[in-house]
Amino acid sequence: MGTCLYCGRRDRLVAEVLGACADCIRSRPEALAHVRERRAQARREFGLPIAPPRTEGGVLCRICANECRMGEGERGFCGLRTARGGRLVHLAGTPQAGLLQSYHDPLPTNCVADPVCAGHSARGRTNLAVFYGACSFDCLYCQNWHFRQMSPSGRLTSAQDLADRAGTRAACVCYFGGDPAPQMPHALAASRILAGRGLHICWETNGSMNPRLLRQAVQLSLATGGTVKFDLKAWNPALHLALTGADNRRTLDNFAQAAERSRSRPEPPLVVASTLLVPGYVDAQEVRAIARFIAAIDRNIPYMLLAFAPAFLMHDLPCTSSAHAREALEAAQAEGLTRVRIGNPHLLDLGWF
Repeated sequence: MGTCLYCGRRDRLVAEVLGACADCIRSRPEALAHVRERRAQARREFGLPIAPPRTEGGVLCRICANECRMGEGERGFCGLRTARGGRLVHLAGTPQAGLLQSYHDPLPTNCVADPVCAGHSARGRTNLAVFYGACSFDCLYCQNWHFRQMSPSGRLTSAQDLADRAGTRAACVCYFGGDPAPQMPHALAASRILAGRGLHICWETNGSMNPRLLRQAVQLSLATGGTVKFDLKAWNPALHLALTGADNRRTLDNFAQAAERSRSRPEPPLVVASTLLVPGYVDAQEVRAIARFIAAIDRNIPYMLLAFAPAFLMHDLPCTSSAHAREALEAAQAEGLTRVRIGNPHLLDLGWF
């Protein structure tokens, strides 16, 4: 049982790390103060900056929406860039040096977009899964939190070497992590090589990259029959900030930009959206608002609702309940979306008994 420090609500759907229920986060700005301190503590444990630096006169990085401005020797929020001698220095994330792990995943795989993507029918082939070791967000419930243990001082992989790992077995490549956003120059360089070899280029991302880099990613996916999957984590700005440590304006703008391109290739869908149904926080109210936003662009964009499993700093919450998933599904459908589904129903109701 967690307790909201602001309204006094005591419930298993109040996460201890947040110290506030969703209603108080959405309505009371002071509720974010507690979250900031807990987030800072966790980031220090991994040696990461506690917030995007904003040093006056510092060196600006425009790779993602954080747009860190770093003083001499200061690291950016993703941990991959610093300032030296008044210049931006890339510790990783360039075409020459990517911080990642990769492996071959037999198709069809558990990719969020699998039900609608080109790889779903490529049985006997593989997906080159690329797990990037950095992120532009700091989600308190991160399912892949161990990317924080990867360091740019370790082994790095060039875009060429990554492309060569595809061999003759891979039908597609999918970048995730962490997130590809902080290492887009590396991912784009590898993608250009792989596109020339006939692979589908796919992405799973929080959508926070520089819009110029997004346009290149979308074009590669469009040309190769790939998919760009956006993780739309929450609609309310305060709730999104509490859960992820980041603003969602860039994500929504980038999604709209990519979704407009999807009209030119209905099948397989160029753009797919997903939302993790975090119990007590990402409720039907959030899903309804996200679905309304998507439907205003294109009612036929697939929207995957994902069941939550306890992870990282929100390990005290239960899995998503069937009732929660059903309410979210109905809310999305009520906003006019035609292709909504629960992506991982096997997780529903686990831990509720």
